Amino acid sequence: MKKLHLTQEKILMLLKNNIEEPLTIREIQAEISASSPSVVYHHIQQLEKKGFLRRNPNNAQDYQILADDPDKKIAFLNLYGMAQCGPNGTILSGNPIDRIPISTKILGFSSADAFLVRAKGDSMVPKIKNGDLVIVKKSDKPEDGNLVVCVNNEEVLIKKIQKIDKDTIFLTSINPAYKAILADKNNFKIEGIVKSVLSYTE
Repeated sequence: MKKLHLTQEKILMLLKNNIEEPLTIREIQAEISASSPSVVYHHIQQLEKKGFLRRNPNNAQDYQILADDPDKKIAFLNLYGMAQCGPNGTILSGNPIDRIPISTKILGFSSADAFLVRAKGDSMVPKIKNGDLVIVKKSDKPEDGNLVVCVNNEEVLIKKIQKIDKDTIFLTSINPAYKAILADKNNFKIEGIVKSVLSYTE
């Protein structure tokens, strides 16, 4: 790890202290009395280059602190809504609706690559039920048969991938009551691969 500028130390501390409710660039600017938002942005870029921070390129408020104890037991993961995708056509470019503490022991991969969605409907029962919390690993390269979170025609879905050829993908449900959907090759994006499901009970 490289030595930090005093301003970068202040910003890193602010990010750590507000990890559940991330600050905007302008809020950080006000906290450290910076002359402009560009100054804050510059120092955040330096924190990334020095290995203290990893940001989601689609969302400035989605970040992972990398300078913490590597053996930390809890990670705060962003929970995204499935009602609509963000301004860049991906749910990850929208603002998370919550940050949920999750034990790192159940992830099996870096928490920097993880996000959460709350399942809607019954198309994936019995594996995924309405209201279940779904842990997803960011990836746009699933294998055939993987369960994924995807955006098809601006609709956010949890489906099983069935690849017919490089240009033809069907999105299938586990519940046989639902028909397969042909992915729109012009308006289709895979957000990540489903890794585990935390059951919701009322």
